[in-house]
Amino acid sequence: MISKLRAGFGRLFTPLAKALLRAGLSPDAVTILGTLGVMASALVLFPTGHLLAGALVCWFFAMSDAVDGLMARLSGRQGPWGAFLDSSLDRFADGAIFVGLVIWLAGPGEDEVGAVLGLACLVLGSIVPYVRARAEGIGMTANVGIAERGDRLVVALTAAGVVGLGAPGAVLTIALGLLAAASLVTVVQRIVVVRRQVVQAGQA
Repeated sequence: MISKLRAGFGRLFTPLAKALLRAGLSPDAVTILGTLGVMASALVLFPTGHLLAGALVCWFFAMSDAVDGLMARLSGRQGPWGAFLDSSLDRFADGAIFVGLVIWLAGPGEDEVGAVLGLACLVLGSIVPYVRARAEGIGMTANVGIAERGDRLVVALTAAGVVGLGAPGAVLTIALGLLAAASLVTVVQRIVVVRRQVVQAGQA
């Protein structure tokens, strides 16, 4: 879903990307600042019950993921280092969001089921990109699945924000349950795809 919106995001954030480049900021700096912003807001606001504020601030800083890529293209700095840094720091940002939600659910939110599901999302969310990276490491591809990173963030942050607006906590619990299931399905899809490629290549 999110991948289909990248073109629109590009047109929207191009002026900002150009302004940041003129200000002397590098794409790497924006990547790092965005990650730190997401981590700080998720680990401070979510555990203290400020779900709406946490979701909005996380969204604000998460937008750097679109801006830094634009900056790299506009400045001709695209390359393996930027992709590596961006992907690596994404794991920190994603982890902080789910850790923050789990702390709230296990504490003030008083939802043990939700906390367990949040932990499942945290673990599976790290396995999904690992399976793809490992596949590419052996010369295969595994860019399939129903739960891309952007989709997972949209669901988690939207659900948190809705609960912050006064919706029942069950909304977040259900959202986390769906995310955990979708992530598990994605892992299985990628394993099946890699297995099929290995068999076809006669390397099984």
